[in-house]
Amino acid sequence: MAAPKRGRSASAQSKPGRALALILIAIVALTGGMFLSGHTTPRLGIDLAGGTSITLEAKADQGSAINKANMDTAVEIMNRRVNGLGVSEAEVQTQGDRNIIVNIPKGTNSKEARDQVGTTAKLYFRPVLAQEATGAAAATPSPSASGSSTASPSPSASKSGTGEKASSSSSPSATATSQGRAVTDALKATATPSASASASSSASPSVPASNAPSAAQAKLQAQYTALDCSKKAQRTTAGEGAKPGEPTLGCGESSGVWYKYLLGPAAVDGTEVKKAQAVFDTQTAAGWQVTMTFNSKGAKKFADITGQLAKNTQPQNEFGIVLDGEVVSSPYVSSSITGGSAQISGSFTQDEAQNLANMLSYGALPLSFKEQSVTTVTAALGGDQLHAGLLAGAIGLLLVVIYLVAYYRGLSLVAMASLLVSGILTYVLMALLGPAIGFALNLPAVCGAIVAIGITADSFIVYFERIRDEIREGRSLRPAVERAWPRARRTILVSDFVSFLAAAVLFIVTVGKVQGFAFTLGLTTVLDVVVVFFFTKPLMTLLARRKFFASGSKWSGLDPKSLGAKPPLRRTRRPAPVETKEA
Repeated sequence: MAAPKRGRSASAQSKPGRALALILIAIVALTGGMFLSGHTTPRLGIDLAGGTSITLEAKADQGSAINKANMDTAVEIMNRRVNGLGVSEAEVQTQGDRNIIVNIPKGTNSKEARDQVGTTAKLYFRPVLAQEATGAAAATPSPSASGSSTASPSPSASKSGTGEKASSSSSPSATATSQGRAVTDALKATATPSASASASSSASPSVPASNAPSAAQAKLQAQYTALDCSKKAQRTTAGEGAKPGEPTLGCGESSGVWYKYLLGPAAVDGTEVKKAQAVFDTQTAAGWQVTMTFNSKGAKKFADITGQLAKNTQPQNEFGIVLDGEVVSSPYVSSSITGGSAQISGSFTQDEAQNLANMLSYGALPLSFKEQSVTTVTAALGGDQLHAGLLAGAIGLLLVVIYLVAYYRGLSLVAMASLLVSGILTYVLMALLGPAIGFALNLPAVCGAIVAIGITADSFIVYFERIRDEIREGRSLRPAVERAWPRARRTILVSDFVSFLAAAVLFIVTVGKVQGFAFTLGLTTVLDVVVVFFFTKPLMTLLARRKFFASGSKWSGLDPKSLGAKPPLRRTRRPAPVETKEA
């Protein structure tokens, strides 16, 4: 029988040129994608490129206490809110006992982020008792439209999954002469639980003395009559200080027209919205919609309020989604919405649907906040630090190269080529991850990339030393390269796994800039494995076939004499076993 072949495996010697071609194709494809996307440089964080810094001050109103637990919850929700906008590397952190600082990097939609992050009051679903266009639009009769900056004039709410839509008819706004009676009747209806929730503009001209409104209702009616939402000064104070269980006023915009609203007590709290997202309806012509899912408590409340509103005429069959005193949307219903989920549909664009979904998902905060200051952050200091960091990295890289050349000589070419490939892949991926996931390069991320140089060089050194050990045992270069690889591979994988695990834990348990360091460290660790497996090892296999390295040239770094090699190993035939007989 033929003796089995040793020292060479099919996988170890299988076409190294194919692996090199694969990684070169990947580099060309990624680089081409980078240029096609138009993002040829990585996005820079706020410490390098500047950006917007927003200072928010917590207010002790609406019965919430300003304590560490509520402030931490607010920071977490604001983090989710800016991430929902696609703003990554934004810093949200507390300052002192009652301030929160939000830093938004340059290159993102800072105005949109400021509008949503600064909109920090609680989110409520309130029934609409009355509404009317204000300003120039109030001079002429207009449809009873939903006041919303994100919804169409007549958005509709439907049962999730049933496709049941509310009617699209609209009624004229109440005239100046009948508006007061409609408001009065609506306020009386909220004060009497058994009363009908509808308030008609054709109420009797005089209100009986026994049904005269209370002082608070009369005051609210007067405020509603005088409210002009087209004036910024008035709409910013509309409904200020109102408690969830009380009627209030609100303003909302639709198609450039501001509407004023009289809103009933809050029926559903924003904290009872479990999830909201923007979806595109491909089955019907509804286009972009916003789907909502409530928790068990919110589902029951929502079913009750929609069941009551469905019995009313427009606009009192609408519920206003009120955030920071502004009615961001007021869809109407035609039947009770049960099952804990609902859809808001209308003539939404993708951005409008996404904005509304973000407000529903991240709008409920345990505290309300006041925007204290908004400043522009310059990158002068960060630019100086970046320059110093890159200079330190270049010096460190130069020292590594000098050491490799002095110690490994010809093998240093393999190490430098591998470092170059790793650097190209890191840069291209950072440039592509900016628009893809919002990755922004900050100073700690630059530090992570510099640390990765040592990790990558360490992998090459492990492999080179394994090869030199095999040569010391008396083997020639080609079998030494293949025999050294399995043991070096295990060491490299274990080392990189530990580094990646540390980066993953750091990324999970930290926030802000430290996450940039952890992400970059993890990314470069993964790239180190790719480069060693698909570039360094195949390149070493090819070079082992070249005379300069295979003959053990003095300048190759693999000279058997200088390494103290033993005499060449010779395969000897083992003696045949001798059979012994039993006595």
